[in-house]
Amino acid sequence: MPDADKRLRVVQWATGKVGRGSLKALIQHPVLDLVGLYVHSEAKEGKDAGELCGLDPVGIAATRNIDDIVALKPDCVLYMQEGLDLDDVCILLEAGINIVTTRGECFYPDKMDAQIRQRCEAACQASGASLHATGSSPGFITEAIPLVLTSVARRLDCLTIDEYACIPDSCSADMIFDVMGYGRPPGDEFDPGLLTHMAQCFEQSLSMLANTLSLELDGVETTGETATATRRIEIAEDAFIEKGTVAAQRITVAGMRNGQPLLRFRANWYCTTEIEPAWTLGETGWRVQVEGDTPFDITMKLPRTSGSIVEQMAGYTAHRALNAVPYVCAARPGIVTIADLPQVIARLA
Repeated sequence: MPDADKRLRVVQWATGKVGRGSLKALIQHPVLDLVGLYVHSEAKEGKDAGELCGLDPVGIAATRNIDDIVALKPDCVLYMQEGLDLDDVCILLEAGINIVTTRGECFYPDKMDAQIRQRCEAACQASGASLHATGSSPGFITEAIPLVLTSVARRLDCLTIDEYACIPDSCSADMIFDVMGYGRPPGDEFDPGLLTHMAQCFEQSLSMLANTLSLELDGVETTGETATATRRIEIAEDAFIEKGTVAAQRITVAGMRNGQPLLRFRANWYCTTEIEPAWTLGETGWRVQVEGDTPFDITMKLPRTSGSIVEQMAGYTAHRALNAVPYVCAARPGIVTIADLPQVIARLA
């Protein structure tokens, strides 16, 4: 177990939606000290870290030079950029800097890309650093919660996680129509790129969960479905999803065992609940169903706070990673999963 009062020097890497939330929480943390900030944008270079996340200046300027970060000799980097730069990650690890990341490429060594795993493991073993991936989904909901619920079980038949998200609450109309593909006529083929992305995000986490429970999977299957609006829906000012066009998407990532789904994650993303087929949809949040000798059916709603919903949603991912920092800094060298760490407990004061 880490020393709860030990001060740790931490760098925030990237300031997108999740990174900004992490940066703000890091600045306000009682025992983690922000010592550096890495950014990609020229416009952010030299800016004060506090100002970049809506706080007062803290006297730490953002840099775009990785050498500046290494020179700080931090205990840990919170790596939250879009896309994984393997060279940068290995430079940090080789310098003996622990990394906690929200990137989906690093959740479970056995299912990682072979090159990423080999290089990261070699860097960790050479320097004594640790690398850990976590977040809200995957992470909290696909690992922490299932492990707690199955801790009272002696038989597991199936565990299903439904994630519900009302897309217009947190996405612009341009994102909804041009990037996510809502409002288009239904087609015969689901977006293969989206299926690949979801498989990459969740296969590692579900496989790690199965292995931790000593229930090896035969494989992981990913499927996609769409549902159409039953009437014309306004999702923003002068932005409509027409009747008969795509208004909801469901992507299922299923860990299979003996020909049946054992661990199943379903992302239910919708612009309206008035759809055909009439899927059962919940409010933004999760539903976890455990079938076995000690069944559960748990709904976890994410109530709106008074602040920005984008910041709120980012917090679920950012804070899980931030709270894991002391545990990763105290971990053995190498790529470590939730099964290798003690239970992550937040230091709130």
